[in-house]
Amino acid sequence: MTEVIVRLPEDLGIVMKRHASVNWSNIAAEAVRKSAAELELLDAIASESKLTEEDAIALGRKVKKGMWERVYKKLV
Repeated sequence: MTEVIVRLPEDLGIVMKRHASVNWSNIAAEAVRKSAAELELLDAIASESKLTEEDAIALGRKVKKGMWERVYKKLV
């Protein structure tokens, strides 16, 4: 098993100490497992994509612009 050291903000450490009965190691492992699974899924999707990085950036900009225009119309 791999051992990882994680540095956390002091306020979070205080909460964890107050709830010492909680298995924080398992909670952290599940969070990492979930994030790793999401990354693997994104890698699989990206590996089959025919978009170049430049195409993806351009598409993202068009989507953002369209969303901004829709929100702006509601505001004015």
